[in-house]
Amino acid sequence: MQEEQPGLGVDVEEDVREPRRYKVLLHNDDYTTMEFVVQVLVGVFHKNENEATQIMLNVHNNGVGVCGEFTAEVAELKVSLVHRLAKENGYPLKCSMEEV
Repeated sequence: MQEEQPGLGVDVEEDVREPRRYKVLLHNDDYTTMEFVVQVLVGVFHKNENEATQIMLNVHNNGVGVCGEFTAEVAELKVSLVHRLAKENGYPLKCSMEEV
């Protein structure tokens, strides 16, 4: 979109882009309980019990599950929260993010 700045006689082009989006992923392991994964999905990602159970089953059956899409800063925060909660509870749950 181009608009003329008053008094300058110069065209200014505004380049407005949506922020990049990132998927936050949970990865399956042989130690983290299904119940803990559901707790994380409800507490960190604000999923209801049914959504959390579906994502947990995707993680369990497919090795990975998508928790949601977020801006970079929010995705980084969610990954950090998951790792902290997992460590505090003695689980090796892995969480990562990738650009959509």
